[in-house]
This record gives sequence, C-alpha cells and structure tokens, in this order.
Amino acid sequence: MTRTSLGAASAAAILAGLAAASPSQAQPPPFPPSFQVRDIPVNGATIHVRVGGKGPAVVLLHGYGETGDMWGPLAADLARDHTVIVPDLRGLGLSSRPAGGYDKKTQAGDVAGVLDALGVDKADLVTHDIGNMVGYAFAMRYPERVPRFALIDAPVPGIGPWEEILKNPLLWHFRFGGPDMERLVAGRERIYLDRFWNEFSADPSKFSEGAREHYARLYALPGAMHAGFAQFAAFDQDAIDDKAILAEKGKLPMPVLALGGEKSFGLTMAAVMRYTASDVTEGVIPASGHWIMEENPAATVAIVHRFLDAKQDAKP
Repeated sequence: MTRTSLGAASAAAILAGLAAASPSQAQPPPFPPSFQVRDIPVNGATIHVRVGGKGPAVVLLHGYGETGDMWGPLAADLARDHTVIVPDLRGLGLSSRPAGGYDKKTQAGDVAGVLDALGVDKADLVTHDIGNMVGYAFAMRYPERVPRFALIDAPVPGIGPWEEILKNPLLWHFRFGGPDMERLVAGRERIYLDRFWNEFSADPSKFSEGAREHYARLYALPGAMHAGFAQFAAFDQDAIDDKAILAEKGKLPMPVLALGGEKSFGLTMAAVMRYTASDVTEGVIPASGHWIMEENPAATVAIVHRFLDAKQDAKP
C-alpha cells in the first residue's frame, strides 16, 4: 500500500479485516446492504464513496476522528427517499492519500468530481466538523448545485468569530502537526484520538469501544495521520480562501441549517453561519457534545431529515 493510493485489492482487504472484527470490536452501525461502494478518481485523488437509495441527491461529509462510516444511521434513513452519497475525504478512511490538496477549496473540487462521475447535477449537503469546511467551500463555489445545506458543530475558517474560536485551549490540535508529531503518535493513534472522543463528548461512553477501535485502525493506516494533520495545516489558507470568496460572491443563497451539540457548539453554529448565509435556521442536538451521530443519532436524523424535506418557498 502506498501513501497516494490504496488500490482496489488493498481496500478490499482492509474492509474484510474490519468486518472480521470480534463483536466487541464491531464497526459503527453499518450502511444498508443495498449501498454500493465505488472508488472514484478525481482531482488527483481517489475518493472512496458509498452510494445508495433513490430520489433527490444528498452528500454527507464527515470530519476528523471519523470517516464516512459515521453516517450509517442517517444514510439508512435518508435512503428511503434520497440518493445518498457518502465520500471519505481525501487522505482519510479508504480514500487515497495524495501529497497535497488538503486545502478545502481543492477538496470542494473532489466533491464536484464525485458528483460529476455519478451524473448528479445537484445535491443537498449535510456536513460535520472538517466536512463543514469542505462543504462550505463547495457551496460557495457551486451554489447552483446545492439546494439545501446543513452544517453540524464546527467553525468555518475565516468566517465570523474564527480568530476568537482559535483561542479556545480545547482546539490545541489545530496547530499540532509535522513529522515530529507524526512520530509521537505512530503506533499510538488510539491514545491520540481518545483525547478528542472523550473531551468533545457530553458522555464519552456514548462513543462506543467498537467505534473507537474501528476508527483507530483506519487512522493507523500508512499515511493516514499525516493526511489528518495536513487537513489542519491548511486552515490558514482556507481562511484566506473563504474570506476572498465571501467578498467576491456574497452570502450563501440557499437555506442553511446550523446545528450544534448542546454540550459543544450549540447556538454558536448558527451565529457563525449568519455571517455568511442569508437564510439560517438554528438548531441544537440535545444531550450531545460534538459527536452527534454517536451521542444522539435519533435526534440528529430527525432534525436533518425534517430540514431536507421542508418545502422551499415558492419563487416569484
């Protein structure tokens, strides 16, 4: 296995190994068996994508500490009346790990390439954590392709109170990276990731042992931690890019749902998005910290599905 490409055989072997885990090390809730898996070459990377369901398209983008696997319960619910598209971000999960391209503008191009390969013109977005940043970069550049946009529990570089948010000591990892840090966490990926799963949870026990083992194995793959650090290292460039395109194009025109975990971003998520979107609905996932799909999946699924199903106001 190389850093730049997993290859079909290697990806299949990894999936088989994860599936063979003992019950105590089971994966997060699985996707329905009707979902298909594709590895789509786009934009200098190969993006691992799960696709299922039928109806209007929706793209689910994950964040750091997880992969597209986090979306299993939401994907199963939405697939009843949506075509659900779930990529692993470049460098993470079973997507390839190219040397560069971890700025969110480039990853917006990854999303565009995936949709083009699937023949999808428009898709709603549901995003979490770093997925928010990639989704925002996509929505700003291709607003005509995004009917509705739900962002969950993470800031957007350069937007609103970004500089104040960076001062929060809980976000020390935004500046943590480089070869020395990679050596420090090599073979200790689980220890490193447990910090986030514990400190950003309202109740750490809700992030199950099985899910922790699953994601720790994926982040221990060759080059995965390097790619994860690269996602954070790009934030300064992301802030420059986000400020520039907001100044150029103005606020997002589509309906936006800004959700925060009750014990995490809460209503701050909506406060952030009102700087850059003209139609923002706020919401809070009760009894949840940052890890909304682990801590309160039922509420998350219900709120997101209700937003996606809402009728848009009739155009004059």
